[in-house]
Amino acid sequence: MKLLISNDDGIFALGIRTLADTLAQAGHHVTVVCPDRERSATGHGLTLHDPIRAEKVESIFHPSIKAWACSGTPSDCVKLALGALIDGPPDFVLSGINHGSNLGTDVLYSGTVSAAMEGVIEGIPSIAFSLASHTSQEFQSAALFAKQLIHQFSKQPLPEVMLLNVNVPPLKPEEIAGVTITRQGIRRYFDTFEKRVDPRGKTYYWLAGEVLEDVEQPAHLHLPEHVPTDVQAIRDKYITVTPLQYNLTDVVGVSSLQKLELRTEDWG
Repeated sequence: MKLLISNDDGIFALGIRTLADTLAQAGHHVTVVCPDRERSATGHGLTLHDPIRAEKVESIFHPSIKAWACSGTPSDCVKLALGALIDGPPDFVLSGINHGSNLGTDVLYSGTVSAAMEGVIEGIPSIAFSLASHTSQEFQSAALFAKQLIHQFSKQPLPEVMLLNVNVPPLKPEEIAGVTITRQGIRRYFDTFEKRVDPRGKTYYWLAGEVLEDVEQPAHLHLPEHVPTDVQAIRDKYITVTPLQYNLTDVVGVSSLQKLELRTEDWG
């Protein structure tokens, strides 16, 4: 299959090298276009007021892989690849393997998920892969699952264009409990800003913080009760596969607002 791979950890990240090389060795036609440096937590940002540069990269990946390092965001990378760097659309856009989980509300900030979402916006099925640890180097389990998933979809295509957000526990293959389809959970963070002073006496702030709590998704999502959240399933040592969409419309909210009968007659 023809695969476009990006990430937000940058061209030299072990995660993207493991993913790209594993899929190339499996016989897939792989192209890598990713940031020239780490661009984590950039969300779906695009570069509009500066030029975007892309340089070919040699000797990092499997010899069959064509690779570019891009000066832009993860979304820039996918948009530039599809519009200027590759011939014809790929069968899949893949992103990752991210060094750290993308669970629950993390997906709103994630450059990894946003790169994959850019593929879906262009009508291409896409998958974001994340290793649920910032310290483990156990990327091979995630890469092997990616290879299996792509092989399965080559035989049994997805029923529609969608984004799959995949998180893999930082474990060896034999230690993983299995694979489960999940719904997006909610994670809240206790954010703190560390106030510091630079050598010139200017004040600056550094965002810090940690996960404060994991909260269950509201029950009005019309999903079966037995579908676990991605947050809980990772705790239980499962690979999580969560289908996401870019349409953020709150369906229940639409019905609630319609009952309010909002109008303009009372203006003034």
